[in-house]
This record gives sequence, structure tokens and C-alpha cells, in this order.
Amino acid sequence: MKFRISWAVLALTFCIAARAQAAPPPGRDCHLPGSGATLRCHAIAVPLDPQHPNGKQLQLHVTVAPAFRQVASPDPLFVLAGGPGQAGSDIVAAHATVFQRVRATRDIVFIDQRGTGLSGKLRCPGTPIDEAANDADMRDRVARCLKALKHPLHLYTTANAAHDLERVRLALGYGKVNLFGGSYGTRLGQSYARSYPGSVRALILDGVAAPERVIPAAAADAQRALDGVFQRCAADKACAQAFPHLAAEFDALLARVNAGAVKLDFAHPRTAQPARLPLSNMLFTSTIHRSLYSPATSQRLPYLIHSAAQGNWGPFLARGSAGTDYSPEGPLALPLLVAILCAEDIPRLTPALRDADERGSFMRGNAGRIAALCPLAGVPAAAAPSATPIHAPALLLSGALDPVTPPHGAASAAKAMPKAQHLVVRQAAHGVAGLGCTPRLLREFLDQPHQQLAARCLDDIPLPAFQLGHAGTHP
Repeated sequence: MKFRISWAVLALTFCIAARAQAAPPPGRDCHLPGSGATLRCHAIAVPLDPQHPNGKQLQLHVTVAPAFRQVASPDPLFVLAGGPGQAGSDIVAAHATVFQRVRATRDIVFIDQRGTGLSGKLRCPGTPIDEAANDADMRDRVARCLKALKHPLHLYTTANAAHDLERVRLALGYGKVNLFGGSYGTRLGQSYARSYPGSVRALILDGVAAPERVIPAAAADAQRALDGVFQRCAADKACAQAFPHLAAEFDALLARVNAGAVKLDFAHPRTAQPARLPLSNMLFTSTIHRSLYSPATSQRLPYLIHSAAQGNWGPFLARGSAGTDYSPEGPLALPLLVAILCAEDIPRLTPALRDADERGSFMRGNAGRIAALCPLAGVPAAAAPSATPIHAPALLLSGALDPVTPPHGAASAAKAMPKAQHLVVRQAAHGVAGLGCTPRLLREFLDQPHQQLAARCLDDIPLPAFQLGHAGTHP
């Protein structure tokens, strides 16, 4: 995954750095959805193919939330979004919440990764992918989408995105930068830190994907998270009384769905148009999986499962339609997700790994569903990710309930980070940076990245109550 660069190109880079630091581009005042503040937006040219720097260029969109203090720290915080397929401009509102304390003394720089957001988003024209009735329908829709793309997908890699980050740093005139990566952004952050170690002052990685992590191999972690919901419900008097046979009800629902025995007539939650379709395994399992990403939604699962078992699929379908939008204007760039997973993950998904991961999991078959899309993408396998040491101080954040990047991934990644500290939040799932006292800890870490944090306040983050009925926590 490491980007290799010749001495000639390295010398040219230093020249570019000198010019950029002498006269960084002024940018323009801008307002983006989710943020009421005036920000600074930049369009920075990067080569579509870094191996041909004078060839076709992409315009990378970068949003800067300037530090509040007039005399600010020279090292900004670069924010790398997740997905893959999410853009920095999609989460720019975080400058006023998650990063408000950091912004007091540092610029916050949100970067739209190539192929996302305002950086030439790879779009799928036509019907949203998430409305596919079954796996075959999904493959057909993805095939039509990928055929309509203007740029070759093999250039949309993590390594090339890391190269883009260095171009952004140079263009904006920064010296060393700090990195914040969430979920997939932790992979990009580690790649950048390994490719350009002299450019990184410190890293904050939230929901850590270790170098060896194969993203589609998430079935075992998802099952552990779902089992955790069942165990918490059984230990909660009100939940156990309302849903005494929860695990059995779930197993029965999954068996019916897999047998094609669930046929639904309903008003589409997004369009309100009448719809009739069999409930596919893809929709059923993805709804459960997405609900596990946050305690706020995982604590609703017992109610959703029990309602469906009683024949009321309305709450389940409403949840299934929330947050899934692969339409051209939706937040996630699906072609980028396909390009990266098919180049960087699926080639490492051996039959043995897939069988071990999926054994006993409700997510069985999901990795194969993703792998079936890869012939459509036509991307070559990327080099195996590097695990060379990262010597910059690093703060690793994990949610104990995370169904995708649980704490064992961060513990593995930390083996190559001799200056890492790892904080685990007991009552959190996927993404903890905005919870409780964490924003304050981010600021404290960046101010003194070599100091150990006093983080007992993370134990005070509460777990939401279970939803027990239509009205919420009370039946």
C-alpha cells in the first residue's frame, strides 16, 4: 500500500513545498450543509494518476475551519472520513461539535477524498442501488452504474488518496499535520503516516482498521455485537419481560427470510408509494447490521425483532430505509467503495478466512455478495498493506460494542505504533469521538501527544435504555 516515489519526484515535491508555504492559496468563503459558520473552501489540483503528475488532473475539494485564535498552532488537524465513499464535506458540521475544542487552537481541515463529495464524486445514475430486490438485481444495477463512469476505477485507491493528502498539505502551506481518521479513514490515515512519516505530528484513529483487516470479513464481529444485544436485554428486567424469547424470534425470522417466506405489502418509507416485494436476506441482514453501529439504534433492535415476529414489519422497514441512499445525490460514493474493497480487500479474502468468519453468523454470505461485484469493477489487486512502524504519537479509540472495528483491531494496529495509547469506551459502538468527554480528550492529546491521558471520564458515557414499545422506553 506504500506509495513509492523517485528521488527526482521527491526533489520536485520539496520545491512545491517551498512555493506553497511561501504563498498558500487564499481559498474562498463558503457555506456547506450542516454548518452555519463561514468556512474556507479550496480547490486543489491533484493528478488523476500520481505516476503521471503532468497528466489529467482532478480538483480536490478541501474545507478549512480556521482556528478561533488569531495566533494558532501551526499544525492543523486533517479529518479523513469513513466509508470508503464518505466525503469530508459530509461531516463538516463536526467542526462545531466533535472538534470545537481542537479548533480553538488549530485549523480543522476536511478533505473530500478523490471520488467523493465535491472531489469528482463517482455517481450512480438511475435507480438507487439500495432499492434492489435481490442480489441479482443489485449486480445489474451496479453493472449499469460502473459502465457509466468516466474515470478508470483502478486509480481510486487508498495509496493514491494518501498521495493526494500530501499534495493538500503542500498546497495549503502546512508543515507537519495531525490526522483524525474514522473507520475507513483510519486505513487512509495509517497509509499516509507510513508513506509520509515526516509530514505527520500525531494521529487520532477512531474505530481502527488494522493493516491486516479485510473489511468485508465482518460477520463474526457483527454476530458478537448482536449476541451482546440479546445478553443485555436478558439482563434488563423490563426488556426481558417485554421480549422473553428474543434470540429464538430472531432465528425464526432469519430462517423465514432465507426461505423466501416473507412477502411484504407496504408504503415505501421514502417515497410513500405502494410497494410489494419479498424481503431479501440482503435487506434483512443489512438492517440488523447497521442498527448495531450505534447503541441508540441497537437498543431498539429487540422491539424491531419482536414486532416483526408478531407480523408488524413497519418499524423494521422504516429502520431499513434510514441511512441507506446510494442515489447520485446520496452521501456515499458506491463506486469508490466497490473500487477499494475489490482492489484492497477481496483479494485477501481467502476461502478459509471467509468460512471462519461467517461460521455461525447471521451475516453469512455477505462477503460473497461483495466479491460478486468485483468482476464488474475490473480493478487489479493492490499490494498487501504495509505494517511498518508508525513512530508518531497515536491515540486509538474503540467502542466495546462495535460490530465492525471492535477493540481487537486497534490492539493489533497498536503493535506497530510504539507511541500509541488505546482507549476503549464500554458503552459505545462504532465511532466514539463525539461522545461524553472525548472531544476534550482529543484537544488534550493534540496539545501534549506524548502524555498519557486521564480518561476515566469515558466510563460515564451512558447506554441508552431499550425501546420497549411504540412510544419508546416504556410499553
